[in-house]
Formats: sequence, structure tokens, C-alpha cells
Amino acid sequence: MTTLQLSAMEELVEKFLDVAARGDVRQVSTLLSHSPSLINRTRTNGWTALMLAARNGHYHVVETLLSHSCDKFLVNKSSQTAYDIAKFWGHRHVSNLLAQVDNQCQRLLPTSDAGQPENYFSRETLDRLSEKRTNSAWLEDKKSNPDTIYLLFCNINPMLSTQEEAGQTTETRLCRFGYEAVKDLLQRPGSLLVFLGVEKREKPCSSSYLTEEKVGKPPAWFAISAEEEPAELLKLSGETKSFFPQRANRDLLTLPEDEAGIVAQARSVLAWHSRYSFCPTCGSSTKPEEGGHKRTCLNADCSSLQGVHNTCYPRVDPVVIMLVIHPDGNQCLLGRKKIFPVHMFSCLAGFIEPGETIEEAVRREVEEESGVKVGPVQYVFSQPWPMPSNLMIGCLAVAMSTDIRVDENEIEEARWFTRQQVIDSLFQGANPAFTVPPRQTIAHQLVRHWIGMTSNL
Repeated sequence: MTTLQLSAMEELVEKFLDVAARGDVRQVSTLLSHSPSLINRTRTNGWTALMLAARNGHYHVVETLLSHSCDKFLVNKSSQTAYDIAKFWGHRHVSNLLAQVDNQCQRLLPTSDAGQPENYFSRETLDRLSEKRTNSAWLEDKKSNPDTIYLLFCNINPMLSTQEEAGQTTETRLCRFGYEAVKDLLQRPGSLLVFLGVEKREKPCSSSYLTEEKVGKPPAWFAISAEEEPAELLKLSGETKSFFPQRANRDLLTLPEDEAGIVAQARSVLAWHSRYSFCPTCGSSTKPEEGGHKRTCLNADCSSLQGVHNTCYPRVDPVVIMLVIHPDGNQCLLGRKKIFPVHMFSCLAGFIEPGETIEEAVRREVEEESGVKVGPVQYVFSQPWPMPSNLMIGCLAVAMSTDIRVDENEIEEARWFTRQQVIDSLFQGANPAFTVPPRQTIAHQLVRHWIGMTSNL
């Protein structure tokens, strides 16, 4: 009897795997409704229904299996996940679906009860398609495509369009141009072009009879850095309310979240180009390549042309920024620089030095700036900061000492603030005792994260 039951189950498993491989969504759903335990069953080679559907590009079967909480992290005898299989066989719409972050992915990462914010400048609305940067023919085709979007920069600052009501700015957005508007600029020797990527699609079509051409290809985005005078470039916009920001840091913080992430990429790469027109290895001139994501030395004898050299690629400067928690768990350490607005205090921060870990950088910077010694350090989240090309690494740290001795070359003042004072600053509104940086900054989000914690470090 037991043997018969096992044989019947084995037949059911084979039927389930077969309909998944064939893309029969209705049968997959029917079998799961009667036998939910089928969801992660495998053949002897370790292949699951999800892997078989991914192998054959059956988007809707994959979608159905994921909705029934199948385990997408299982591996077959070749140590492949369903994502690996879909990517290998070129089913990009399926691999993108499997790559989405969800609760199942979240279980792999420790998180606090307060959750993690989507920090400003962090939203990725473009697929960077780094593999296309070396494809000159593909890039040339995209440049002249009428759907391609161009962003115009001058002195690494973007051209923006503002709308005003009653003398007050109500909306700030990036100015977008088509190929016809910028084609003359592209031919000028001083212009620099950077490929940013193509727009992401939330849910690509998987039907075999609808090709990418029929549903429409997502537009490509490029950034142009021009050496023209801003007044001349403004004539391209056709709008009297377009401008290059006079105070870039302030104006960039007024962009919508989806555009801020694009600017973070474009501005950082353009800033790198402005500083690396000459080879750091031999001093010769360099030229941009790979869609603006590499500079190559023009000296044929330069050693940078042999092997991989990080001087050839855009740089990112890592910065630790930390909220230091008092040993009593009810206070945090904040400091202010002379350039800050009146009454504003922020988290301490500093560049990571060569050969230094994140934790040691936190401890060194806190002690250098405030005299406070730090023990445990916990990474929380990060934020790109295109001023011009930093990566802010946000941490919480526990103080081992409480006496403050400020290095006046670094900051003007540092204080311990109670949890209630911080809450009043964030939520009270009028006349708080002090202010924290705006919500677009990682310092603001670190403070909010600490307030939202249900337990102390």
C-alpha cells in the first residue's frame, strides 16, 4: 500500500513538473489547489517546477508559482537557481521577475522593526545596461533614436524646469530633450556624452507573439555636458523658467525621487570626467570610451593600457556617517559645522581612509571630531551623494565615553541630545530647540531610524 501511494505521488509530481515546463498555468494552479505540497518538489536532478518554467521562459507560470510562495533560492544538482537558469537561456523578463526584492529575500538580511527608507538619490529608475557600453553600434543607434532622452548639464549641474504659482516654486523637474534638439551639440568638440541606461519596465510582456518591437522599446537616456554659456544653452529649452542652479546642493534636493537617482549617476560621472582629462599614470591626455564610463590614455606606451587600472573608471568616494548613541540609550551625539544653517545639527561624518574598515573609520572619525570613543558599530543603510561623487555609509555606533572635546578644525560644536529633543525637532514643527538636516539626507533618515527603534543596541 505504501509503495502504491509513493508511486501515485511520484506520478503527480511528474505531472506537475511537466505542466510547469509546458507553460500550462491553469493546470499548475489546479494541481496546487489540490496538493500544495507539490510547490517545491523536485526531480532526481534537483529541478523544481520554477526552474523548468524559467528554463522555457514561461513568465506567467513563474508568476503563479511565486504567488504560491515557492522557494526561489533552491538549487539543482548543478548549483543553479531558477534565476540563474532564466538568465542563461536569455529569458530576461523572467530573470527580472525572479530578481525582485520581496519578503523572501528580506529573510536573508537582518532588519530592524523600524524598516529601511528608500533614501533620496537611491531610486534606480533606469536599467544601466553596462554590458551595452562597449557596443558602439548599439549606442550610435540609440543616440539618433527619436525616443531617446537627453539631459543637459553645464558645470556638472543639470538644466531644470520650474513651475511657479504666486511667486513660489511648486515643481522642479529635469529638462528633457530629443535628438533633434541636441544633435548640433553632440558634434561640438567640447561636448561630453554619457550613456545612463534605459527605462525600467515594471512588468515586461512575456507573450511569444508580442515582440519587443511591437510593444515598444523603453527609451534610452544620455547626459550631455556642454561647454557653451548657460544663456546659450537655455535657448534650447523653449521655456523661460529653465535654469542651471546657482546653488546646486540646494536645488538638487527639490527634484522628484525618480529623477534624483538619475542625476546622482549622471552628475557623479560628469564630475569624474572634469577631473580626469589627463592620465593619472603618465600625465598624457585621455579620451572617453564605453558610453562615457571609461577614459583611455592616448599614450600608447602608458602602463594603464595593460591590465585593469581603477584610474580608468569613474571613482566613488566612500564616506561613513554615523549616529552615535549614548551609553544610557536615550541620547545621541550630533555636531554642527560653521557652514550649517543656524541651529542645525547633524550626524558626524568623514571619509574612509585607504586600508580602513567601515567600523574603524567610524571610530576614528568620531574620536577625531568629538573626542568620544566608540565601541560597537552597526551598518544601517547607504545613500549616493553626488556632491560630487560620494557614497554615504550610514551607521549606528555606541559610545564608550561621554566627554566631548571638539576639534574646531573639523566641527564648530557637538552635543548630546535626548530622544525627546530629537522627537520635538522632527515632529514639533515651530521653534524647536534645534533642527536636523532635511528629509532628503541620510543624516535625517538615521535620526528617524534611531527614534523608530524598539530596542537599543
